[in-house]
Amino acid sequence: MSAYSIVQKGAPNTLTYREYFVGKNGYVSPIHDIPLYAHEDANTPIFNMIMEIPRWTNAKMEISKEEKLNPIRHDVKKGKVRFINNCFPYHGYIWNYGALPQTYEDPTHIDEHTQLRGDHDPLDVCEIGFRVQKCGTVVQVKVLGVVGLIDEGETDWKLIAIDVNDPLADDLHDIEDVEKFMPGLLKATNDWFKIYKVPTGKEPNTFAFHGKAKHKKFALKIIQQGNEQWRKVLQKKSEEVQLSLANTTVTGSPTLMSQEDAKAIVDKASPSGEAAAIPREVEKWYFVQG
Repeated sequence: MSAYSIVQKGAPNTLTYREYFVGKNGYVSPIHDIPLYAHEDANTPIFNMIMEIPRWTNAKMEISKEEKLNPIRHDVKKGKVRFINNCFPYHGYIWNYGALPQTYEDPTHIDEHTQLRGDHDPLDVCEIGFRVQKCGTVVQVKVLGVVGLIDEGETDWKLIAIDVNDPLADDLHDIEDVEKFMPGLLKATNDWFKIYKVPTGKEPNTFAFHGKAKHKKFALKIIQQGNEQWRKVLQKKSEEVQLSLANTTVTGSPTLMSQEDAKAIVDKASPSGEAAAIPREVEKWYFVQG
């Protein structure tokens, strides 16, 4: 049983929808309060992953960086809930998609591998197991490698990981094993990230290392870097970064808040409501030449 649950506020598929996280002692921020490591081991560490987007769905759910307690919400584009386009032959996201807590890609930091700034997000994760995970769950994963996406001129690392309870988890130890046991998935991953914004009028994305996925050892260094950048930014004053630093458990943090204050934030959110219908145009297929 997971150590975390969610409180849903607002109506799904609308601008009001929020998922707030609850730990054993009350409300928590998924960015700051959920530990990065589920099991810290030098050779095969197990990480907590915050699940944002289930496989085969289109709604662009994401952890809110600006709001206190960092709830999951719908991304917004031009004042409307954002849905990802279906680029043939893909439907929605082709993996379970989410982020690692206690990590951050600092937009003031120039990455040594890409020579570009970070994208102001926690590190993204593509979880490749067979289960379709639920939004708002915390899943334990082992990291197998990483893809260096350059998204609109920013460094945007995409970790490749698998649920530790997946039947293939014991066979997958590094990025080469993904190609061995799941042939075609890494190529599809590159293709998906390259073209997914093209239907909106954007240019195809590019990659570091010519699109080659890097091995686990490299990925673990990227995670370490992301964790260090998170630790650094957490000690700043809130007005210095466009990231809510409010948390309920990080001892010594200048932005530590009480459970009473956290509850007040959740109580002020919109009351729960019925899900709005997903627009029919979300079903459309786009044929894109990458």
